[in-house]
Amino acid sequence: MAVISLSSLDWFTGACLLVAVVMLCWDTIEVGRNDAANLLNAVFGARVLSVRRAVLIAGLAVVCGAVLSSDVIDTARKGIFDPTRLATNPGDALSMALAIYTTVYIVDTVLLYGYSAFGMPVSTTATLVFSLLGAALAINHSTVNWNKAGWVLGGIVCSIILSGIASFLIQRAARGAIRDRTTNLQALLLHGGWIGGGMAAGLCYFLLLKGMKDVELVKTIKEEYVNELGSAVVVLFLWGAFSILIHLLLVFFRERAAKLLFPVLAVLGMVAMAFAFGQNDLANCASPGLAVYHLIEAGDVRIGTDATINRWLLLLCGGLLFLGMTTKNARRVTKAAASAGSMGDHVKLWAPRWCLSSATFLLKFSDKTPALAPRRTLTDAGETKHYDALRACVIMSVSASVIATASSMGLPVSTTYVSFAAIVATGMADRIFQRGDAELKLGRSIWVVSSWFLAAAIAMIASGLIATTIYYLEVPGIAVCLAANLLIRHYLKKRAIVHHKRIADEASERAHPDEYALEDEEV
Repeated sequence: MAVISLSSLDWFTGACLLVAVVMLCWDTIEVGRNDAANLLNAVFGARVLSVRRAVLIAGLAVVCGAVLSSDVIDTARKGIFDPTRLATNPGDALSMALAIYTTVYIVDTVLLYGYSAFGMPVSTTATLVFSLLGAALAINHSTVNWNKAGWVLGGIVCSIILSGIASFLIQRAARGAIRDRTTNLQALLLHGGWIGGGMAAGLCYFLLLKGMKDVELVKTIKEEYVNELGSAVVVLFLWGAFSILIHLLLVFFRERAAKLLFPVLAVLGMVAMAFAFGQNDLANCASPGLAVYHLIEAGDVRIGTDATINRWLLLLCGGLLFLGMTTKNARRVTKAAASAGSMGDHVKLWAPRWCLSSATFLLKFSDKTPALAPRRTLTDAGETKHYDALRACVIMSVSASVIATASSMGLPVSTTYVSFAAIVATGMADRIFQRGDAELKLGRSIWVVSSWFLAAAIAMIASGLIATTIYYLEVPGIAVCLAANLLIRHYLKKRAIVHHKRIADEASERAHPDEYALEDEEV
């Protein structure tokens, strides 16, 4: 990898390079901060691991996935927006491309921070796609690859539908067989093998044979066995093999194996999801900055666009994703995502009145059959279990399989959308909206989905305005936009502190109405 001579750069190019390097680090941390919920919510919700241990294990898997990043990073770097279609003058083309990529970072960092500060999961993929579209349309609309953009957006929609349907069906089948006997030896001897074996087979096939298709050993296995036998036969063989293995473990280790079966599968699912996340979502934060570096290094958009990305840079980006997962805002998003699908009666959440009204209206049409989910339980430390380990397994295994498949196709789909769809769908299968704060949980789900559309609109409009400002004002334009970014971030931070205090107070009032009624009488 060549080193750029800073003395040879003009002011605008140098400023774009500086912003790209700083913002690459910042945006990668923000992506890790926001998307930590997608990796940890199931394991955290089921209290299988402590947050610290879950972050450490998932973080290592994220770094490994980032190093083995798939074709997704090229799709985000030059698939949706094609720099080679810019002006014929190489200097103008370079300035336009730098303005577009710099804009993406300025918009994404504040947008992701704002959402995570309020405990709201947002799609880093959608913000990247719509930021690129908004900036490219403002600078030169002919640079947009509409076919590729449509393919990516279609993939996002299909991944949500696939994740939701698969999660609902698998959860309903597994819950119907086991009910709340997730650690009962006799129940698991009957059903643990085919349920656990199916999840393990799915993770093995989709993560190894799909997500890691470019690894030489995996290539050899696919050429010699998978292509010969067919994918369906391989999946059935894996399912049978894992089912037998799990049954034998239950026979020999009895209650100990029964107690650990679903927690271990949930952790394996988290590792697979984290690996798939590192492969797929690295594109959302790393591709603009790496594109800027290679464009400046080459001095020509046609050469820089096809530059090979150094693996050490990918390793660095994976480490920054890991760092973002350890932050306070990451825990806020994780807790809020787990609460939205909680089987508990009372949750600490907030949703606008119109979302609550919509939820109340929709719940009128639901049947009144009892919930299938177990009642809320507490750990020895007094922490709420939002899910049981069975549901955590389904959420993680389905999400990881969908993301790994998308990575193998070069599609930067949303881990946020996929995992949230799995949470809501498994909750519907367990009928969690039949009791407790049902209106609030469903209203929160409506608000989260609505905010995704809002984030896309904000990203597109803001990127168009900022890209125009940077392209025409150059260095002063960058300074103005960065100042606005920091001011908005400061304002959102202050509002978020007040917001979370209000949520905690409202949750306490719902859980202990008698105490609050006495306080009102004293006043």
